[in-house]
Amino acid sequence: MQDIPDSPGIARRTPEPAGEPNAAAAGLCGLVAAALVLGIAELFAGLIDPDASPFVSTGATVVDHTPKALREFAIDQFGTADKAVLFVSMGAVMTVLAVVVGLLERRRPYGSALLIALGLVVCVAVLGRPTATPVFAIPILLGIAAGVVTLRFLIARAPGPKAADEVGETDPSRRRFLMLVAGAAAVAAGSAAAGRWVGARMRAVTADLERFVLPRPVTGAAAPPPGTDPPVPGITEFVTPNDAFYRIDTALRIPAVTSEDWRLRIHGMVDREIELTMDDLRRRPAVEKMITLTCVSNEVGGDLAGNARWIGYPLADLLAEAGVRPGADMVLSTSADGFTAGTPVAALTDGRDALLAVGMNGDPLPVEHGYPARLVVPGLYGYVSATKWVVDLELTRFDRAQAYWTRRGWSARGPIKTASRIDVPAPFAKIPPGPTVVAGVAWAQRRGITAVEVQVDDGPWQPAELAPEYSSDTWRQWTWRWDAVPGDHTLRVRATDGEGRVQTEQRADPVPDGATGWHTRTFRVE
Repeated sequence: MQDIPDSPGIARRTPEPAGEPNAAAAGLCGLVAAALVLGIAELFAGLIDPDASPFVSTGATVVDHTPKALREFAIDQFGTADKAVLFVSMGAVMTVLAVVVGLLERRRPYGSALLIALGLVVCVAVLGRPTATPVFAIPILLGIAAGVVTLRFLIARAPGPKAADEVGETDPSRRRFLMLVAGAAAVAAGSAAAGRWVGARMRAVTADLERFVLPRPVTGAAAPPPGTDPPVPGITEFVTPNDAFYRIDTALRIPAVTSEDWRLRIHGMVDREIELTMDDLRRRPAVEKMITLTCVSNEVGGDLAGNARWIGYPLADLLAEAGVRPGADMVLSTSADGFTAGTPVAALTDGRDALLAVGMNGDPLPVEHGYPARLVVPGLYGYVSATKWVVDLELTRFDRAQAYWTRRGWSARGPIKTASRIDVPAPFAKIPPGPTVVAGVAWAQRRGITAVEVQVDDGPWQPAELAPEYSSDTWRQWTWRWDAVPGDHTLRVRATDGEGRVQTEQRADPVPDGATGWHTRTFRVE
């Protein structure tokens, strides 16, 4: 403080300039400015195209460039919650960077420069998405401008060190600063919420799904034979409910495609290019088939497999209408969000129940499972066959084109391997001695399961009882009755497929073409 003469003999005291903002205030400024960048960008992404969302686009780019081992670790550890974990991790990193932006802005506009640089990195990520157009840059650029202006405005009004130490809660300048921060934060939150609401309103997929009328199949899926679902608590159900069916894909934001907007283009090495609308499909005969799908990321004993009744249209008929030219050996399918999968033409034309599916377990496809249309191909892992939100089928060759995961080192064709799993008893369970039922499920799509064997500790392999087989394209439940004796025990299971091949003991990671090995389960009898 200093004395300034006011009149002869009288002096008044005025505060010295507060100086640079204190660290807490500066960090708060950075957080609010970064939030405004994302909020404004989300608002304009909703108005322009929801796929221009900077947060989702950045997350998708992270997924695309995540090393295979780390991605498999995330799926193994977090399963279908891997996307939520990614978003939380991204939020934590962004929070730290935002605080750094505010701290750097205290003395000179270094924080503004960092905010602009980070925004441009996000802009590159947005423009790098498969469906991006130049206008996708507009939301993030507007967000950057709003964030920089807000950062500099708040920093100029933030309390300094002396204000933080000497001024009470009732100081007007402090209250004004906190009101400005709260106002900017409210604008950021409101903009983000409005952007998501506008995007949802623009697409109205949920309402479209509710109005969607499933075609009546000319041939329905046969009812499972009696005994298909053994009455064992804890065993996997033969038919997987839609809300329990696994979801593994690269879409951080589910593509918003209505049945009216949807188009399927079939082109490339064909005699005639065709484009189908949903109305075109409705004029065709639909069928219903029971098919088990499996994710290549499934670890030994994992739960990334599911069985459902699918209603759809035979892909072989659609390809025949287009006329597949000699030499074409791959169908490169593309999702509405740009994901691609390469499927052997032979797998779509050899008589198996390969479908362009529009229904799942008697309902339209859930949005997260590909509404309004997806591919379902028995016998192949989903990464080469089960494209959701499919909008394009290009007839080409494996030596000319690569799909999303094959460009990242995965096998090109992806036939499903024989697998078996123990569901009961649960891991590390404690069970009473005496008669015990061990149960689980096994699959080898296109080949079927003819035998399952169980081993206790290092004893001899014992044959399990198989539930009735529905078809070679579905999994099969099994049970084994055992007179449990006290102690710690380890169970192992192995299956034999319809071609007589016994499931291999050799352990292999999912990369590049699916996991192998015997599933084991340890528990205690007491």
